[in-house]
Amino acid sequence: MSNRYAAYTKLKLDYPSKRVLRLTFDRPETYNSVDAETHTQLTNIWRDINDDPDVNAVIVTGAGKAFSAGGDFELIKSILDNPVARMSTWKEAKDLVYNVINCNKPIISAINGVAVGAGLVVGILADISICGKIAIETAEELSSGAQSAIRWTKYALNNWLRVNGPLFDTSTALEILGFTGAEAREGLASHLEKRKPVFPQDCPL
Repeated sequence: MSNRYAAYTKLKLDYPSKRVLRLTFDRPETYNSVDAETHTQLTNIWRDINDDPDVNAVIVTGAGKAFSAGGDFELIKSILDNPVARMSTWKEAKDLVYNVINCNKPIISAINGVAVGAGLVVGILADISICGKIAIETAEELSSGAQSAIRWTKYALNNWLRVNGPLFDTSTALEILGFTGAEAREGLASHLEKRKPVFPQDCPL
C-alpha cells in the first residue's frame, strides 16, 4: 500500500486488481457506522486518490452485511452538544460531496446492504452504483480503458452537480441547523430508549 494512504487508518484499503483501489467501510460489528475520525478520513481521501498516478478506478464497499449505517451515536451526540464539532461536521459533509465529484478517477460503489448518511453519499455519488457482485469487473474495464476520455466524461457529467452547488450548500446548512433543535435530540433519545419518538408539534417556519 502506498504511503500516500498511511493516514487513513479507519478505512480498509487494498488493490483487488491492477490499478484498482478498493475502499472498504470496516466496522461490521456496527454495520460499518462512521465515527468522527472515519468521517474526516472519508472526506479527505478523495484528494489523494485524485493525485495518485497508480490508480485508475475506485471501488467502495462495506465489510459484512452492510454498506454503511452512517454516523454513529457518538458522532451524532457531538453534533448535538458541541458547536465546534457541529460546524466541523458541516464543513466535512460539504467537502465530502465536492471531493467525490471532483475526484478524476471513476468510482464504483458496490452497495452490499444498508446505506445511510456519509456512506450513502459516497454510494449514490459514485459514477456507477451497483447492488451486486460485478463491481470489480466494472472497475477493471474502466481502469484499462481510455483514461482521458473516461475522466473527461466524468468531469462533464458532474458539472450537472456542480451547477447545483448553492442548493446543496443550503441543504447541508439546514440539515446541521436541525441538530440544534429538540427534534434531533428526541429522535436520538427515542432510538436509544427503544420507544416511539414524540416530536414537538409547533414550528414557526
